[in-house]
Parts: sequence; C-alpha cells; structure tokens
Amino acid sequence: MSLLEVSGLDVHYGPAHVLQGVSFEMDDQPVALIGRNGMGKTTLCNAIMQMRPARVSGSIRFQGRELVGSASYKVAGAGIGYVPQGRRLFASLTVDEHLRMAARRRGAWTVERVYELFPRLGERRGNGGTQLSGGEQQMLAIGRALLTNPKLLIMDEPSEGLAPTVIEMLIETFRKLAADGLAILVVEQNLAMATAMAERQLVMVAGRIFAETTAAQLVADPDLQRRYLGVERG
Repeated sequence: MSLLEVSGLDVHYGPAHVLQGVSFEMDDQPVALIGRNGMGKTTLCNAIMQMRPARVSGSIRFQGRELVGSASYKVAGAGIGYVPQGRRLFASLTVDEHLRMAARRRGAWTVERVYELFPRLGERRGNGGTQLSGGEQQMLAIGRALLTNPKLLIMDEPSEGLAPTVIEMLIETFRKLAADGLAILVVEQNLAMATAMAERQLVMVAGRIFAETTAAQLVADPDLQRRYLGVERG
C-alpha cells in the first residue's frame, strides 16, 4: 500500500476542468511535481487537502484511507501537513502564537524543536508574522506545518520570492527532514530547487501528469527543460 495514491482525479471550478485524470503514487521518498504557472499544481494541492469550493471526483487515498469528501481538518489530522503558496500567515499573531496555535499535545514536533530547527524564528518569536522577511515567513509556515506531526509534508512553491542563499538553506533543511523519515511532496516551477529536493520528478502540463522523469535526466538535458518548463536550469 502506497503512502499517497491519487487515481483518476478530476477537479472542476465551475465549468473549468482544471485537473484531468491525474494519477500517481508515492511512498516515503521525496517527490517533486514541476510545471509552469497555471498548469494545475496548486489545484492538486488543494484537492489533496480537500480545500473547497472545487468539485472533486476520483480517488485520493492516504495510507489506504479515502480522503475525497473529507473535511480539511480531518485530512490534516490523518497526517498531511501543508505549506501553502504565499505562506498565509496572520498579521495579528506573533511567531510564537502562530506556532503554539498549531502545536499538538503529543508528538515528536514541539515549539522548542521548531526553534532548534530554525534558530532565527526563536530570535523573532515576539514579532508579528508579517513583520518577518520572506525567508523567515517561509520558516514559520514550515514550522507551523511540522507541529501537526505529519507523515507527509506538501509544500507549494516553497522557493517563491526567496533569495538563493535562503533557498539553499531550505533545501538542506528538507533533506534533513527526509532523512529523518518524513515524506515530502514539493510542488515547484523552480527547476533548480525541484531537482535538488527529489530524484523523482513528475511533470504537470495542462492539468495532467504529462511525464515522469528523474532529476538527473532533467539536469543533463536542456531540451527536456525547455519542453517541460520553457526555461533552462539556473
């Protein structure tokens, strides 16, 4: 049984047929889903998390449990953590309040462990979420998701708007998390980050999984890069 199994997934927003027959499986090894803007990557994230008002049909099974039709909080409770595109922090809450709001009574991840993972957050714990730099905001969004003690972490465009040095730090952090046994699905259009994060690469084009390849193949083949993303690896 796969950790996550998506089968024949169709998603509509009104008359718009955004995802069309999406199917893939993943276990504990990191997976990157790459594609240009507007290809349906965020819609897939929202569908897995059952964030409505999209109309969803098909199957999304997590550890054998069907998620389609579940409430979003039950999906999170089943063990999927989500770092959304844009971070979605609260201006009225401090760093510490963001984390303590998400913390569970039991589990390996605690607020103090998040501060150990991201010492900069510990230094800024009294600051409001929107008073942070882009990199600090992303650390906070990741820490908040980790405090749900997930078995699978889904991250939508984690490199968006970040400086290269911050991206390198996040890549190292994600590698440590994966080495500790956390399954990661990273959704990216930044090919450099996607290929650094995962060897297995799923390519989304126009709402479909167009191809499956490897990081090594993409890095070595500029023609594939142009074909799938319209850009070359930076």
